Amino acid sequence: MKYVYQVALICAALLLPIVISAQDPKDTIPKGEVSITNQTVRIDGKVITYKAIAGTMLLRNNDDEPIALHGFTAYIKDGVTDAKTRPISFVFNGGPGSSSIWLHMGVIGPKRAVVNDPGFTPAAPYTLEDNNASILDVSDIVMMDPIGTGLSHAVGKAKDSDFWGVDQDIKMISQFIRQFITEQDRWNSPKYLIGESYGTFRNASVVNYLQESMGMAMNGVVMVSAVFDLRTLVFAQGDDISYVMNLPTYSATAWYHNKVPNKPASLNEFLKASRAFAKGEYTTALMEGDALTGEARQKITERLSYFTGLSKEYLEKADLRVRQSEFTAELLRSERKTVGRLDSRFTGINQDPLNQYAAYDPQSAAISPGYTALFMDYFYNTLKVNKAHTYYTSAYARKGFDWDWKHAINGSGFPTPPNTGTDMARAMSRNPHLKILVLNGIYDLATPFYGVEYSIDHLGLEKEIKSNIIMKYYEAGHMMYTHRPSLDQFKKETAEFILQTSKR
Repeated sequence: MKYVYQVALICAALLLPIVISAQDPKDTIPKGEVSITNQTVRIDGKVITYKAIAGTMLLRNNDDEPIALHGFTAYIKDGVTDAKTRPISFVFNGGPGSSSIWLHMGVIGPKRAVVNDPGFTPAAPYTLEDNNASILDVSDIVMMDPIGTGLSHAVGKAKDSDFWGVDQDIKMISQFIRQFITEQDRWNSPKYLIGESYGTFRNASVVNYLQESMGMAMNGVVMVSAVFDLRTLVFAQGDDISYVMNLPTYSATAWYHNKVPNKPASLNEFLKASRAFAKGEYTTALMEGDALTGEARQKITERLSYFTGLSKEYLEKADLRVRQSEFTAELLRSERKTVGRLDSRFTGINQDPLNQYAAYDPQSAAISPGYTALFMDYFYNTLKVNKAHTYYTSAYARKGFDWDWKHAINGSGFPTPPNTGTDMARAMSRNPHLKILVLNGIYDLATPFYGVEYSIDHLGLEKEIKSNIIMKYYEAGHMMYTHRPSLDQFKKETAEFILQTSKR
C-alpha cells in the first residue's frame, strides 16, 4: 500500500496522468447460474429418474449481446440416447406478469400442490405429492418465467420494461426457446408450447414467430384456458361482444349454483340452448340499443334472467348488459357470497352486499397461499436454488411494471384490443401439420369458452386446417387441474396429443 502511494506522488510531481484501467463491461454482466439435482417421480406406477435444472440462463439478442438472465426450471428424463425420439415442451403461465408456478405445481411438473376443491385450503403445513398427471413420462419439460417474474431480470444495457409488451414478450420468449434448444442440442426433437391464460395469447404468436423468424416449426401447441382476441374480454363501452361471449359461462355458473328455474338435468343441453340464445336473440336485442322497448324487451329480459339466474329487475337496471365482475357479485348476493372469476364453482364471503363489483376472487384466495408456500419450499430446498436470489411469483411486485398492448401484426393505427389469433392462423396455414389442443373450463369466467369458439370460427381457416384445432371441455374452471377428475382428464388428453403429434 505504501508503494502504491509513493508511485502516485511521483506521477503527480511529474504531472503525469495516473491511468486506472476501467473494468471491462462484459465482466459486470452476471452469468447464468443453475442448480442441477437428480430426482425421481412415480407416474402410473413407474419410477422415472430425471435431472432437474433450476436457475437462470444468460439470454442474448440477435447480435449476441447479453440482455437478461432468464429464469427456468427444466426436467430432463435420464437414459434417453436419441434426442429426436424425446419431445420437449416449453411451458408458461400468463398474466401478463405471472410466473410459471401455477402450471408447474398444479399439473405439469413432477410434484403437485394438494389443495381443496372447490373450497378454501387451510394454512400450512400444506401437502406436496408426486404428480401422477405430469407429462414427464412423455416429454421433457422447461418451465419458463418471463422477465420480471421468477428469477428473470434484464442485464447489461437492457431494462425490465424493454420486455413488457405483447410484441416484446413474443420475441423474448422465442429467443429463450431458440437458445435453450441450441445449448441442449434439441433442434431435432419434437417441440411443444404449453401456455395458460395470457400464455395462450402468447402461444398463438410465439408459434408463428418461431416458425417465420427462427425457422423452428412446432409439432403442437396446448392452450389451457385460452383467449386470442382480447376484445371478447374487455367489456368496452359501446361494444357488446363481451356480454355475448360471457353469457354461456354465466349460464353454467347459474346452473351449478341452482339459480336456474326448473334446472335442466343436462348441463351440456342447457349450454347448447344458452349459446343459441347468445348468438341469436340476445345479440339481435343488444344491436337494437335503446330502440329495444315494450314487449320485445320484456321477452328478452325474461329469457336473459332464465339463462343467467339474475332477476329481471337487476337486468333492467343493467340495461341487459352485465359485466363479469358484476355477475360474480350479484348471483349469490342474497346469500352474502361472491362467486369465483377463475373458477365460478368457488364461493367466498361478500362483506359488502351493496357493492357493484366483486371485491376479490374466491378461487385465487383459496389456493394461492398453498401454491406459493409449497413452491418456495420445493424450489429452494429440493431443487437447491441459491436462496440469495428472490423468486417473484408476479411482476406486479416489480417497480414500474406496465404492459404495452400494441401488436404490430394487427396493423391498425387506431388503439384496439390486440388479437393474436391472426398470428396462429398464419402459422397453421403455413405449417399444415401443426396441431392445436385447446382445453376449456366450463366454469371459467376469466377466459370464457364461448369467446374461444367465436375466435376460432373467425380465423378464416381452410376447413382441413381448422380440423387441426382440437377442443376439449372440463367441468371446472380456469385452473381446471385443481379438480381431481379434470386433472386426470388433462393428463390423458395432453399426453395423447403429444404422443400422436410426435410420431412421423
